[in-house]
Amino acid sequence: MMKKGVSFCSWIAFLVFGLLNASQLEAQEIGLQLYSLREQFKTDVSGTLKMISDWGIRSIEGGDSYGMPVDDFIDLLNKNNLKVVSVGATFEELRDNPKVVLERAKVFGATYVMCSWIPHSRNAFGINEVQNAISVFNIAGKMLKGNGFQLVYHPHGYEFRPYKTETLFDYMAKKALHFNFEMDVYWVQHASEDPLKLLKKYSSKFVLMHLKDMAIGTPKDDTGHANVETNVVLGTGEVNIAALLAEAKKIGVAYLFIEDESSRVVEQVPQSLEYLKGL
Repeated sequence: MMKKGVSFCSWIAFLVFGLLNASQLEAQEIGLQLYSLREQFKTDVSGTLKMISDWGIRSIEGGDSYGMPVDDFIDLLNKNNLKVVSVGATFEELRDNPKVVLERAKVFGATYVMCSWIPHSRNAFGINEVQNAISVFNIAGKMLKGNGFQLVYHPHGYEFRPYKTETLFDYMAKKALHFNFEMDVYWVQHASEDPLKLLKKYSSKFVLMHLKDMAIGTPKDDTGHANVETNVVLGTGEVNIAALLAEAKKIGVAYLFIEDESSRVVEQVPQSLEYLKGL
């Protein structure tokens, strides 16, 4: 029964708003970046996919078939109730032959295409590389968008180097017309940035996320390289995973992929999932 003084239109608007927000929260999923299990895939593709399914994960980020015919790999995905929502693409593919990327996204039934590295010589990365990348991403992103897919770029740390009064990433974010971003919380922190502040600043730009925690006291730099053994169980390191998860839910990040590059991944992922359940 409506309260006195509340109009029918206002009540309907409130109901619709509530349903939309409930739908948004239900749509948010914890997935897995398949690179986490790169070593396991070398010897047992079928068993590795079953293990992921047994963990209760349904959404994955991948794009490789690990030496299997793609159709056979997709059959295994279906058998294990796994869906590829994001496929990887190299910078060179997006620059030279984006149609190949488009076909990969179609074959896997993905929604997102993710690029995780901008080529640069040794540690030389500056505004010229950024401007070139923006051009490549906007052109490829526009084509992908026209076919129903969304391009995202995954920063690795070197993008947070100073540029004028801000950073190279700030420049990139402002020029990103036909692509968005996937935040890897580990790499943002590794570049001595605050991932929570960055997520709030660019809430409309970060549409995907990698959940990855960092061992306390890990040395920081902006090279985009680090010891993979500094990847630890979520909630046990120095990244504020709980606050990031809450903010991601608030702004509607649809998929958060656990990525654990350490040699302890098989033991650590289930522990990370338990931590996330507790939140």
